[in-house]
Amino acid sequence: MRTRSSRRRQATALAALAMGAAALTAPTAAQGNVAGTTAAAVFAPQLVTVDTPTRADKSRLQTLGLDLTEHAGHDYIEVVLHSAADREALTAAGFTYRVRIPDLLRREGEINRLDDLFAATTLRTSLPSGRDAYRTLADYNAEMKAMADANPGLVKLLEMPEKTLDGRTVYGVEIAKNVAARDGRPTFAMFGLHHAREWPSGEHAMEFAVDLVKGARAGDPRITGLLERGRAVVVPVVNADGFHLSITDGQLVDLRATDGGGTATILGTPGNAYKRKNCRVIDGQDTPDGTCAVFSATSNGGYGVGVDPNRNYGGFWGGPGASDLFADPTYRGAGPFSEPETRNVRHLISTRQVTMMISNHTFSNLVLRPNGVNPTTIGPDGLPVGDAPDEHAMKELGARMTAQNGYANIHGWELYDTTGTTEDWSYNATGGYGYTFEIGPNEFHPPFAQVVDEYVGAGQYAGKGNREAYLIAFENAVSRTSHAVISGKAPAGATLRLRKEFSTPTWSPENDFTDSLETTMVTSGKTFAWDVNQSTRPVVQSRLVKLLDEEPTRSETFTGTAAPTTSVDHEFVVTEADQEIMQVELDWPTPDDLDLEVYRKNADGSLTEVGGSGNFVGDKEKATINAPTPGTYVLRVINFASVSPTYTLTASLFNATEQTTAPLVEAWTLTCEKSGQVLQTVPIVVDRGQQVSVDLKECTRRWGR
Repeated sequence: MRTRSSRRRQATALAALAMGAAALTAPTAAQGNVAGTTAAAVFAPQLVTVDTPTRADKSRLQTLGLDLTEHAGHDYIEVVLHSAADREALTAAGFTYRVRIPDLLRREGEINRLDDLFAATTLRTSLPSGRDAYRTLADYNAEMKAMADANPGLVKLLEMPEKTLDGRTVYGVEIAKNVAARDGRPTFAMFGLHHAREWPSGEHAMEFAVDLVKGARAGDPRITGLLERGRAVVVPVVNADGFHLSITDGQLVDLRATDGGGTATILGTPGNAYKRKNCRVIDGQDTPDGTCAVFSATSNGGYGVGVDPNRNYGGFWGGPGASDLFADPTYRGAGPFSEPETRNVRHLISTRQVTMMISNHTFSNLVLRPNGVNPTTIGPDGLPVGDAPDEHAMKELGARMTAQNGYANIHGWELYDTTGTTEDWSYNATGGYGYTFEIGPNEFHPPFAQVVDEYVGAGQYAGKGNREAYLIAFENAVSRTSHAVISGKAPAGATLRLRKEFSTPTWSPENDFTDSLETTMVTSGKTFAWDVNQSTRPVVQSRLVKLLDEEPTRSETFTGTAAPTTSVDHEFVVTEADQEIMQVELDWPTPDDLDLEVYRKNADGSLTEVGGSGNFVGDKEKATINAPTPGTYVLRVINFASVSPTYTLTASLFNATEQTTAPLVEAWTLTCEKSGQVLQTVPIVVDRGQQVSVDLKECTRRWGR
């Protein structure tokens, strides 16, 4: 949804982009300001807690184009204000807030000082690696390569198929007993650093990889059992370009600004320390390597440049919680999977039977599960999105994991609505469970000592922490109660291939796209057992939804005019106590632009916003309020840019009936092959927790010919 504030920010972003193009010789953020003055002298970037007492407030806050964090509760969301303009946009929209970290630049220097002290006084931490400081991108890559070199039968270095926009190769590791075998074991996938500034997310992913390798080498029975029954794939740095800028700038803050050394000069400004997105500078175009740092230097916090990788995945791409404006922090990209980072993850998951996936982020101490959108939200098919078909099982597993780290176990939408996230696509495309871990209570990259505590556990969670939660997730990945098994007889050495091609729905049907899953295994004997995901995707399974009656129980229509830049209020009184939906529609006879806001009048006469719509020019407005409570509602028509301001406004109340949607049944296509020649093709329908036996007699009969 585009709003007035968003449009204003788009114009500003385009101007900034033009300035950046004309300033390719400007110093990067890491080079600092020779005169010793920084943006902090004008406005210190801040972390603030914004009051959002209702879901409508949360939705309205998302339209302002501000840098929302993943730290939120039922009545607040924390936001990074990068500039005075951000602060003014927040206050102009009527939001109240409290400043939690008044100067993020100064805080960065404090963290660096604390980390240096921690490293100087700590011989070895309790992390599996024993590290006492954050890794750089070079550290991650060197460590993964060394791990694979030192453990050839246990660890395989993975090179993602697409380089980043700045020309970097993204690496990962695959860990399993006899790792090179293509033997049909299930895969547990873990990712870190989709968002550049969330350094602990990569640390925990990498430490889990180290943990598994050390455990296997030491003969730990729990870990060796997991690596015999399954595989772990770890990609600690998905967004390599963004992370490199963030860690480089963040660690260059001159400590003299915070240690009382007599000067306030910051030699290396942390312009990208809090960068969120990747290094996309222009949609649809690659740019010379290194360009991202220059363009990021023209944007406060580097957040105006790039695509948010965790809004770019195909699952419901382009829906609530993802912006269509390049300068916004949650910019979704030009299309689903438009970015090399998300295509790399898509390739990895689509070519393996990933029965469990965790995407690590910071911060908020949360474990989030699908779906990312409130179940009452009307989806692109005209029906409520509903809960995930596996809601009960995923909630139960989430509870087991959060019992180890003390995190909250909630849906993604309970934080705020999101679409295009990793787990929503992965789960709905494959059926493998997917979760987001929001690591740490209150900072994107806190002092490193906290990273240690979050992984191994502290206080009442000592000896547990995310390490134990990850192990529980891995155990679920290999449990045959949570996925399917295909077994049968086949010639030794045969290549078995499972394939499925389907249309993945986005929030706008014109952007729906063809997706596919294709995995292989090679039989080692006359019988085989292949651990796979269910054949029918969750997104097409049946779900319980509430459908509006065709006719409203009551409606009222208002007509009027609103002069340019003014607004007109109408009151609609709800007396009924059992209405499922209130729908407000605003229409006008020209392609100009009117906006709609809906408020509930409180006993003291004050107004609380409960809905709204601010579409772009030519798009008419509609707001939906679920289960409206009796009372007086104020329907506000705003003339944003209309030269013919006559309008028609209709408020309607609807009842709804519960209905279970009709399910689809999908099949895997299994082929049995010899030297690339298909000897037999069999369709297979299998559900979660089922084991089916397949007859491959024709493949066996033709094998020796």
